[in-house]
Amino acid sequence: MEEYDIIVLGTGLKECILSGLMSQSGKKVLHIDKNPHSGGESASISPLEELYKNFKVPGSAKSIGRGKEWNIDLIPKFFLSNGELVKILVHTEVTRYMDFKVVEGSYVYKAGKLHKVPCTEEEAHASDLMGMFDKRRFRKLLLFALNFDVRNPRTYQDVDPNKMTTRDLFCRFDLGLDVMEFTGHAIALHSSEGYLDQPCGETIRRIRLYSESLSRHNTSPYLYPVYGLRELPQGFARLSAEYGGTFLLNRAVDEVVMDNGKVKAVKSEGKLFHCKQLICDPSYVPNRVRKVGRVIRVICLLNHPVKNTHEANSCQIIIPQTQINRKSDIYISVVSYAHNVASDGMYIATVSTTAETSDPEKEVQPGLELLEPIMQKFVKVSKVLVPNEDGKKSQIFVSCSYNAVNHFDADCEDIRDMYRRITGTDLRFGGSDRHQSLNSDDD
Repeated sequence: MEEYDIIVLGTGLKECILSGLMSQSGKKVLHIDKNPHSGGESASISPLEELYKNFKVPGSAKSIGRGKEWNIDLIPKFFLSNGELVKILVHTEVTRYMDFKVVEGSYVYKAGKLHKVPCTEEEAHASDLMGMFDKRRFRKLLLFALNFDVRNPRTYQDVDPNKMTTRDLFCRFDLGLDVMEFTGHAIALHSSEGYLDQPCGETIRRIRLYSESLSRHNTSPYLYPVYGLRELPQGFARLSAEYGGTFLLNRAVDEVVMDNGKVKAVKSEGKLFHCKQLICDPSYVPNRVRKVGRVIRVICLLNHPVKNTHEANSCQIIIPQTQINRKSDIYISVVSYAHNVASDGMYIATVSTTAETSDPEKEVQPGLELLEPIMQKFVKVSKVLVPNEDGKKSQIFVSCSYNAVNHFDADCEDIRDMYRRITGTDLRFGGSDRHQSLNSDDD
């Protein structure tokens, strides 16, 4: 009989990060995946022919370069360079296994055209996103957010972060509607308008995070790994193995065995593996999760950079929901051969949003129009699943599905929350001076 402290089912990013953290803290970890490849729902597909097969798309990939040169993320997301995921990477030293490139630009859709989100004082002065007086007010808000310290009430300037709404905060700085939209969606990265009537502390934190991330690299606040996101779960899998973690890929999971409402073991291909705690993605415990929505993602293969992005090899585009009469934003992430994820001269653009109707493909049309001409599209609508309970009684801890946004903020919050429930302690990191060890190229 094999005994483990923790069994992890699935090799998605969240599961691999938690597996690595638990192994590093001295736990005996067994990691099982029913798939022959790592990554789970957030896997990367290579060669290109596999993508056609995976999506059951007819046609040949031969006209789009050599198949093995492609490495396509099913759920592409960017890192904020001063965000939680980078802190986890540095804290665990998984940066040893990875290299990064700075994403070349961030764009926002307004009044039918793309505008670059300003990255420098010069760009801010030249930008037509705001008028001259708006720029001054916006700058005052940025300075306020950068100087704001939740632990030091003297920095509050009569703003109570737990009581004042974000709408009232924006009114206090006399921001116009256009600047509010741009700030809330392109900088604070909220995906809907709900944040305006919530306490402003979270929006201040997000503005500060964006600004601090931008200060690390002048082109944009975002990073993306060379060779794509597949390097992430693989890096954490290596970390887990380094600390004694055991991995079983391509292995069916027959049953989660319970005893008095608490997890006791996992039965896999007839063999019992005992454990005290279980971590898994929703696909392993369908009776313990519920659907809260749907996400549509359309992967597009292009042989040209996206128009009006200054020929960028990589970029993020946000279409705020108010611009197209929706409840949630549309996101576009663009990467290319520059990241070693596509054939020479080729680009991968993924459009994603929260589905609001029975025709999700029609909903992403405004995003697809910005990418034309498109060589090939791969469409997937996924359920957004969340756990029914916190796992403290059953000791089964289930991750949430990935949302439509193309950065990792919500996913890191889920990791932190799961870590807190699993261990009873907060996930803490060392000093931020180590962040500089992240391997990134500014080109």
